[in-house]
Amino acid sequence: MAEVVSPITRQVTKENRGNRISSVDIRLEDVEDCLIYDRHGVSIPFKKLYQDRKSVIIFVRNFLCYSCKEYVDDLSKVPREALEDADIRLIVIGQSAHHHIEPFCSLTGYHYEIYVDPERCIYQKLGMKREEKFTDSANPSPHVKSGVFMGQMKSIWRAMTSPAFDFQGDLHQQGGAIIAGPGSQVHFSHFDMNRLDHMPITWLLQLAGVQQTLNFSDKPKIIHV
Repeated sequence: MAEVVSPITRQVTKENRGNRISSVDIRLEDVEDCLIYDRHGVSIPFKKLYQDRKSVIIFVRNFLCYSCKEYVDDLSKVPREALEDADIRLIVIGQSAHHHIEPFCSLTGYHYEIYVDPERCIYQKLGMKREEKFTDSANPSPHVKSGVFMGQMKSIWRAMTSPAFDFQGDLHQQGGAIIAGPGSQVHFSHFDMNRLDHMPITWLLQLAGVQQTLNFSDKPKIIHV
């Protein structure tokens, strides 16, 4: 099983790459009643996302963030049958107002579940980081295609051309990913240190039980393993 769990070591320093890194110690009981909102503004408690099935839940920084947009671009390419075969849910959570969900999904082509936590209740109670920490030895995200300058220009342009001009979330808030359920069991968690520190999608899905490997380098290819 070493081949499956080794992606957990994708992180900060070269010294850590050969070692297994433990998941962040989190308690879902602390956030189960936090309210999240769908694209229509309808609220549900967070625990509804993972009570009955295993769920891969990805928290993004803000919907204007170019790296989050490009990460969700690739999430939209995950085949539905891969999730169905593994019996897992794929969920994105942002921290903007709910009316930004629909434009973000239209922009990225994302068609799975998505919610927002506008008060950042879950982000704060789980201890997700604010501000960014970069290291020279950190691995770049395989899902972010834009450089920092061009990426920021794209974010600014999207902000300027948006019908509702706001930052679509706290600009300093970092995201993360957890695999949870059924019940309150946490199988894996990763808190981003910066905008490029996303958990690679293929590794994350494999940890959740998906038996397919996706290649996002150009056009996604499915390799049965």
